[in-house]
Amino acid sequence: MIKFGTGGFRAVIGEDFTKQNIELLAQGLANMMKDQGVENDPVAIGYDRRFLSDIGAKWLSAVLAANGIKVHFINVDVPTPVVMYTVKQNGSHYGIAITASHNPAEYNGIKVFTLGGRDAAKEVTDELEGYIEKLTPADVKTGTFEKGLADGIIEYITPVNDYIDSILGFIDQDIIRKSNLRVLLDPMFGVSQTSLQTILMTCRCTVDVMHGEHNPLFGGRLPAPSAKGVSHLALKVVEGGYDLGIATDGDADRIGLIDSEGNYIHPNDILALLYYYLVKYKGWKGDCVRSIATTHLMDRMAADFGFTSHEVPVGFKWVSSKIDEADAVIGGESSGGLTVRGHISGKDGVYAAALLVEMICAIGKPLNEILKEIKDTYGHCDMSEFDTHFSYEKKDELNHTLFVEKKLPDFGIEIEKVSYDDGCKVYFKNGGWIICRFSGTEPLIRIFCEQETYERAVEITGIMREFLGL
Repeated sequence: MIKFGTGGFRAVIGEDFTKQNIELLAQGLANMMKDQGVENDPVAIGYDRRFLSDIGAKWLSAVLAANGIKVHFINVDVPTPVVMYTVKQNGSHYGIAITASHNPAEYNGIKVFTLGGRDAAKEVTDELEGYIEKLTPADVKTGTFEKGLADGIIEYITPVNDYIDSILGFIDQDIIRKSNLRVLLDPMFGVSQTSLQTILMTCRCTVDVMHGEHNPLFGGRLPAPSAKGVSHLALKVVEGGYDLGIATDGDADRIGLIDSEGNYIHPNDILALLYYYLVKYKGWKGDCVRSIATTHLMDRMAADFGFTSHEVPVGFKWVSSKIDEADAVIGGESSGGLTVRGHISGKDGVYAAALLVEMICAIGKPLNEILKEIKDTYGHCDMSEFDTHFSYEKKDELNHTLFVEKKLPDFGIEIEKVSYDDGCKVYFKNGGWIICRFSGTEPLIRIFCEQETYERAVEITGIMREFLGL
């Protein structure tokens, strides 16, 4: 089974993430490229530190090479944004990263990127699935990675320095250099250290690193920069007297922040901080984009600035597409992924971290004070999050209740409208909301709720959980 979700094809290693499926995917892509007349266009391929990522990248490359398709192979583990940057810079029609991002260690996966360095749209992945479904293992043209290298069809490339230089060109290095910022970096055993440490040290920050070694089991924890995932970082920031703690997920396309007092800065607040900084302090003009499960604080801020906040389905391909369409300043999701106009059309935790460091230095206030400035102006929006695994039987039951019968509990709050565009989202007249949706990357149902206080959000989430038997 090769099915693409909101974050590419992801599966448990040894179940659906297998050599056979990787080769089938590669053959499907080769056939699709030939039918599209772009088979002479090189495919950029990169990988992260997960188990089998490097080997899986070679399996995929070998099949493409056997089909006569040139491969630009990044021969070192890199952040996923590096692959996207390479696709954009080289004008390639396709690129691939072997990664399962923030998923548990038993997962791996494949992200496909298209022209401009963006996440493949659903139309593209649907088409690719169609090509794959027509194949059997006997249809795969096989070869070896070494033969592809020897024949010159596979070529090693080293784009990391160019990627680092591009980010250094975006940020105000002089402002950062004057601040002598002390930063503690937690790559979560992933791939951000080389890029982010180089960028920050070039700007004369003092940078220490924890969890920088290679560990395919991610220390027994999820490589996700959630509040729970960065609890160790929070302790170390306070103990060491750091100005800032930065965490990135397994493939460095998402970010988590700890302020100097050890407080976790929610991704919703990170998105708001950067939009506020870029428009109010740097004078940028333009809309913002957020996913359907991301804070409505962005709506209030955009309206105050005289712009529009665009709501899109979950999945960064929707965010990046709307950024281009609206020429928006910034776009992001509550999971910690965001991008800014002028950079790549995809999530980039490394660039986001560098820009946040610039923001702190330019404004001259700690993160918590800047965030207070925002919430004093636009009001408080606190989010409760819940997710749980389910059986196939339970999924059918939940799907029937929410999307067939369209039943809802009595929340005790007047409802303004209900949307079924991506999950079931209830908009309340008090400005809050709650959404239930099935994850596109794992067998989970997720509930997000935003209200004026965290306690109220937890209460509304509890009503929905009880109604659904969760």
